[in-house]
Amino acid sequence: MRDVTLVLQDGTTFKGKSFGYEKPVAGEVVFNTAMMGYPESLTDPSYAGQLMTLTYPLVGNYGVPPFTVEKNGIATFMESVKIYASAIIVSDYSTEYSHWNACESLADWLKREQVPGVTGIDTRQLTKVLREHGVMMGRLEFEGLETPKELEDIDYGKINWVERVSCKDVVRYNEGAGKKVVLVDCGVKNNIIRCLIQRGVEVIRVPWNYDYTEMQFDGLFLANGPGDPDMCVDAVEVLRKQMSRSRKPICGICMGNQLLAKAGGATIYKLKYGHRSHNQPVREVGTNRCYVTSQNHGYAVDGATLGNDWRELFVNMNDGSNEGIRHQTNPWFSSQFHPEACSGPVDTEFMFDRFIETL
Repeated sequence: MRDVTLVLQDGTTFKGKSFGYEKPVAGEVVFNTAMMGYPESLTDPSYAGQLMTLTYPLVGNYGVPPFTVEKNGIATFMESVKIYASAIIVSDYSTEYSHWNACESLADWLKREQVPGVTGIDTRQLTKVLREHGVMMGRLEFEGLETPKELEDIDYGKINWVERVSCKDVVRYNEGAGKKVVLVDCGVKNNIIRCLIQRGVEVIRVPWNYDYTEMQFDGLFLANGPGDPDMCVDAVEVLRKQMSRSRKPICGICMGNQLLAKAGGATIYKLKYGHRSHNQPVREVGTNRCYVTSQNHGYAVDGATLGNDWRELFVNMNDGSNEGIRHQTNPWFSSQFHPEACSGPVDTEFMFDRFIETL
């Protein structure tokens, strides 16, 4: 196991050992406090360009499921077609795995997809640094391998990651099923598509900047995605065009919440270290109902900048940040958290039912 050094933007270093593919990489260093779900997280396009640190100490003990594809073209156990995270950083990698659905180890999967994995890092201390300083850029340097100079100049915030992960062509699922939903792919997770298909609608998946305003459809769904929503000017312009000419239902998740808010005139800001976990408590505004949610985002909507026609739908119980918005009169609403939550929890999957009921 080759020695690896994680070098943070502020000069802080952490020593570890390689258990994945061995190549120097750079990206935004973030942490996820979930206890499980590394196959789903690694294949979530929202992690594109990031070095994902898992705070749960033991990782890899249940291996990796097979990459099988369903009849509808969606991977059975993964959230996309490949690993999108630039690297994974853990405290203790389990070289032995045991699970009824495992077909290979995490290490073998990482090597096959050419993604670095680092173990032996003090992830408690690393998380403490990120919580105090805020997320920052970092790079992995491998002993005996030359580190390209350009890795020092990569700036996560200046890259349109949505453009990099979005589909390039229109894709249809469940054709002829009934009501038609246009899904704007900003980096959509497979389980969002699954949740829509399971509710008996035809899904028309379009690229992030596609002009769908002349298409025939019953509802619009704005997907999750990586990076800064302020980079998605084209997507917001098309959305505003749609909102100005039609009251057709609109629902958004994560990045979709931010794009809907921007189209409604609100502003976005970057969170100090983001929300990446399976246990974020959110409250539905106007009620005492609180839900445990799965989240993965580094930016948030400034609820105070919402226009008079908009209201907050959910708020985060930890830091008070926005977790969803709704229009006062039109059937337009969204959530910052992930109601499809793969892997778990599924407490808020009713958001899909609310959307389908408006079609």
